[in-house]
Amino acid sequence: AQIAAITQSSGDLILNVDSDTTLDPDVVSKLAHKMRDPAVGAAMGQLKASNQKDTWLTRLIDMEYWLACNEERAAQARFGAVMCCCGPCAMYRRSAMLSLLDQYETQLYRGKPSDFGEDRHLTILMLSAGFRTEYVPSAIAATVVPDTIGIYLRQQLRWARSTFRDTLLALPMLPGLDRYLTLDAIGQNVGLLLLALSVLTGIGQFALTATLPWWTILVIGSMTLVRCSVAAYRARELRFLGFALHTLVNIFLLIPLKAYALCTLS
Repeated sequence: AQIAAITQSSGDLILNVDSDTTLDPDVVSKLAHKMRDPAVGAAMGQLKASNQKDTWLTRLIDMEYWLACNEERAAQARFGAVMCCCGPCAMYRRSAMLSLLDQYETQLYRGKPSDFGEDRHLTILMLSAGFRTEYVPSAIAATVVPDTIGIYLRQQLRWARSTFRDTLLALPMLPGLDRYLTLDAIGQNVGLLLLALSVLTGIGQFALTATLPWWTILVIGSMTLVRCSVAAYRARELRFLGFALHTLVNIFLLIPLKAYALCTLS
């Protein structure tokens, strides 16, 4: 559907919007202003949860989106290399997209068609072609987020597969980008591995000695408290202290799910 729209379009810029996303009135003008630089191939806006107040999970995801946009994407944008211009609100340069359509349409993983995570894949193709990718925090888009654990985990499974696959795709281009991007890519993957090893070690200690792994619990708890406190300070919202709950979701749900995603990339 995207490819059909791109090939039939005539404008200089293309805006990709999910069907469940509502844009602020000035989103198009703000993204288009960023795209005035011909070196920019894509730009994304800031995502919020339109159904934030529905459940504890939607509140948690709204905070997760804020952190992903205003920490991860904002940091990457300082070096002109946002690694994923998110599907709900992303603007692309049409001429750049046309030059990448063949690669985009025939994306494969280990010789098999791969059709998940199209936004991250397209962003990596843009960066590989030498374009900058940017983040515009004042361009606000509200999107519907999962309100039940089952739907959330299915979404996270798709995203995890996309992240692993496109991280591999991005490795050859990292030396040509700022060193921070290499550190960022390593941190996002090795950090998850270290957390998983810590949890497995703690479970092993409990199983073998019947004692609680207090040092593991203390370190993970302290890091969680620091992260949430910094987020609460930067956002000027105390609700981010409640993001500590995401650590439990991460440990008991997302780490096993991401391990499964890594084993089923094909």
